Amino acid sequence: MNTELLKSELSYKYVRSSGSGGQHVNKVSSKAELYFNLENSSVFNIDEKQKLSEFFNNRLTKEGLLILASDESRSQFRNKALVTRRFLELIEEGLKEEKLRILTRIPRKSKKKRLKNKRINAEKKANRKPPTID
Repeated sequence: MNTELLKSELSYKYVRSSGSGGQHVNKVSSKAELYFNLENSSVFNIDEKQKLSEFFNNRLTKEGLLILASDESRSQFRNKALVTRRFLELIEEGLKEEKLRILTRIPRKSKKKRLKNKRINAEKKANRKPPTID
């Protein structure tokens, strides 16, 4: 994955951050919003785009835009760096290949332990019932 080419496809927008901060927050646009168009990206091939769109299924807009925001810091530059790093981590996580799980036999000891605990639990519950008189 070419991160420099990927970073060149990103666009940023700076808006006023919400929350407390007095007069400073009302006059400085320090919140950084990152916009990435997955469908028009030239960095990824068709398979990677499909995988990423499945990974980002709830985060993508109808137009295929991924929008991330950061207002953790009071600095616009720091917020831009934070949101870019988070974006790159998400892309890396979305492209990660899942390992195939190799089925193994359940050990005899763990089966015995499970059945023993089950028996103890059943006896405990049976002892709670009132005795039956014949």
